[in-house]
Amino acid sequence: MTSSLLSRATAVCFRSLPACRQSHEILLSGKHAGIYIPRVQSRKESTATASASTPSPSVTQQDIANAPPSASASIKAGSLAVEEPTWESIKGKISYPTLRALTDKPYRFKTMTPVQAEVAKLLPELAQPLDPSESPKRPRDLLVKAKTGTGKTFGFLIPAIEARMNAIEAWGKQAVRDAGLASDKHMEGRARRQFTREHVGALIISPTRELATQIANTAVELTHHHKDFEVRLFYGGGSKRIQMRDFMKGRRDIVVATPGRLRDLLQSEPEVAKGVGKCKMVIFDEADTLLDMGFRDDIDAIMSYLPPPSERQTFLFSATLSRTVRQIAKAVLPQEYKFIDVVPETDSPVHAHVPQYHTVLSSASQQIPHLLRLLAHDQLTNPGKSKVLLFLPTTRMTQLFTTFTRELAKTVLPAGANTKVYEIHSKRTQDSRAAASDAFRSDKSGASILVSSDVSARGVDYPGVTRVIQVGIPAATEQYIHRVGRTGRGGSTTGRGDLVLLPWEIGFLSWQLNEVPLKPITSDELARQVQDLAAQYDADPSAAFNNVPLNAHDAKGRPVRGGPKMYDAPLSPRLSSERIDDKITALLEHIDEEAVKETFASLLGYYIPKSPELRVQKGNILAGCKSWATDACGLPTPPYVSDGFLQRMGLNDGRTKHFGKTFREPRPSMRPTNSWEGRGKQNKRFSENPRGNSRQDEQFDNNDPSGDVDEYRGARYGKPKPRPQREWARDAPRGDYVPRGLSSRVKDRAY
Repeated sequence: MTSSLLSRATAVCFRSLPACRQSHEILLSGKHAGIYIPRVQSRKESTATASASTPSPSVTQQDIANAPPSASASIKAGSLAVEEPTWESIKGKISYPTLRALTDKPYRFKTMTPVQAEVAKLLPELAQPLDPSESPKRPRDLLVKAKTGTGKTFGFLIPAIEARMNAIEAWGKQAVRDAGLASDKHMEGRARRQFTREHVGALIISPTRELATQIANTAVELTHHHKDFEVRLFYGGGSKRIQMRDFMKGRRDIVVATPGRLRDLLQSEPEVAKGVGKCKMVIFDEADTLLDMGFRDDIDAIMSYLPPPSERQTFLFSATLSRTVRQIAKAVLPQEYKFIDVVPETDSPVHAHVPQYHTVLSSASQQIPHLLRLLAHDQLTNPGKSKVLLFLPTTRMTQLFTTFTRELAKTVLPAGANTKVYEIHSKRTQDSRAAASDAFRSDKSGASILVSSDVSARGVDYPGVTRVIQVGIPAATEQYIHRVGRTGRGGSTTGRGDLVLLPWEIGFLSWQLNEVPLKPITSDELARQVQDLAAQYDADPSAAFNNVPLNAHDAKGRPVRGGPKMYDAPLSPRLSSERIDDKITALLEHIDEEAVKETFASLLGYYIPKSPELRVQKGNILAGCKSWATDACGLPTPPYVSDGFLQRMGLNDGRTKHFGKTFREPRPSMRPTNSWEGRGKQNKRFSENPRGNSRQDEQFDNNDPSGDVDEYRGARYGKPKPRPQREWARDAPRGDYVPRGLSSRVKDRAY
């Protein structure tokens, strides 16, 4: 056609990625904000005749809202087919270009996952344009519960793509009929082009930038064989001008957005509001995370720009089905919708094939040694294939432990200096986060570690992750589930999860993770396992790397750089307890104390509000954090915390609710002994003391420990106000550290 029909695939354009996928989740790759930037080429579109199938029964909102999830499902997990259906089995139910992308290039899939199979059963009716005169009405709206890592992205993208293609075709034919003609290809083509540039086909809302980028890349690859199909991406941290420029000049087949940026554009850009106002399909991915991250107000604002539920389709996909998810389902879904549950009622919320272990350390001094042994254990059990995700509770702790891991890996871990350590957290820019994510995803060293905050906890796929380590408690039970979901994805049989806690954190394990199949492992037991694995490797190093290509070459015969390397034997002395302790002690001598103190302040801000979840007093949390700063990080003395800061955090001395307040004598009661006493008399307190002070001008002995009453009177009573106790850094003695607040608003520092 014309060059004007070709435009970029997203707000920052995409291109197809190599077709070497093993799981049903897309892999990101690229050098510009985590995505590629060439343009989408035109390709001929081939369609197949859609065959009809019987619509499935639907359930009402009331059934879902008032009943347990398993009882309200129209498709229960227990009724799922044992055999995995193939993608070829839906030939004729979806268009040929979509099927070709799934079975040939770029994915080459053979079988469907359970969630994909259940959604595919509803095709092609699920993707047909709305017919108001249809009776009985077929189910068009979905609430889907499926484990993380089971291919939910394909479960909603395939209906979205098919519905868009059907809507474009129907619009063109309707334009010809409205003109009173039997057929006119030119008029139909013009109507289609106008429709694709004015109407948003499907709006997909994702909680994070990383997940939104991944979904957009998946949509581009899935439409690899569709002619001129385009995808737009709106997310915070990117250039709004560039995103709007590409939105205005191209097609709007699928729009993927994060809630904050989408709401901003809807309120400030009339063209975006106009296009979204004509959108006939909205999809919420990771609906529970959208609510957990506080996007409920943004969702309500976005829904006000969309057509009413009766005029659009709505899909909600989530790994968990909490009460808040059911509430939002009731708000955004129409009266009748289909609920699909592919998580068996008796199944764990985490993949059953992922072994999970927990360790409650006896002392904070064991935290870093235990973490190093977990990393060494993974490199020894997965030689040449080790890929670890390490999660920390706060950004400051993520920064600090990145330094610990990167420096100690060189001299302690089996892979030594060949270990690659990456970091992702909110203090890094979007470009650097995307670069680190891509580098970890494509890492071929066989010994890589990604140290992350919760940025990488949901949705984003990292293939080949062999272990997920969580140091400290996660934000919630669901967060633990989704973190562990980063390993063992796509049916992989490998993977392991480890949770490392301090003694005062055990309440989270007892009360919040009581239904998760966690097995205990002590620090001493892990040390013995690591020593046994090291001795086994020292006996025959080559046997451990039998199935690992050490001198890999690409298709052109060139050696692959950054590939796995054999470990330098012997490993037993390097992994001995004495050697590990010596290396940690030497490193802590060079760690910036201010970095540790800032991390300490961030931990107080994170843990103290979680006192009810941990079932522990706030004072114990304070003591535990101080012990962590001295025992784990080597501070000579615990960080100084002012009384004013403790009061703002809600801490007290455990004996009185007036902790921290200045002393005041109890005021005399105004209530008379008998109800009739004092009637008809003037209030003596005010007549005798015109200053309004209820205290009497009394003379006190100098030895009276309570002091002179005038000490406690301010300027209001004619006395100069005493200087308050020092609470801020300018009043503290030299060397004392005073936390500035929960956000730790200090300049970033390279540790």
